[in-house]
Amino acid sequence: MINLIPGKKGTGKTKILVDAIEASVKNATGNVVCIERGMKLTYDLPHKVRLVDAEEYGINSYDAFYGFVAGVLAGNYDIQEIFVDGILRIGGRDYEAFGSMIEKVAMLAKDVKIVFTVSADPDELPAKVKAFIK
Repeated sequence: MINLIPGKKGTGKTKILVDAIEASVKNATGNVVCIERGMKLTYDLPHKVRLVDAEEYGINSYDAFYGFVAGVLAGNYDIQEIFVDGILRIGGRDYEAFGSMIEKVAMLAKDVKIVFTVSADPDELPAKVKAFIK
């Protein structure tokens, strides 16, 4: 299941994400992973969360991101949730490419909840991206 938290810069998306991660860790029976660019959340997340820096692994496109997520899921069947802060900083502002990537990730991760923050006005996003806003 894919869920997007959209909004312009400064609207509290990361705070919502951190709160969701904290709640997830309290109830998780599996592993919780957070992917971000730049390790800004190091001190904000519970120590049980597996924090991944996209820059450290050279993830700089949506294709690279998809491949990375596929590898993480293939290597660990205990992952219950993945949270991604700032997906547009990782893959870029190509909304069509972003939409194609989340459609592929949704098929790949049927039993894993994946939440993305998207620094964009929801009205700017194409329909295939808006379909994942809950």
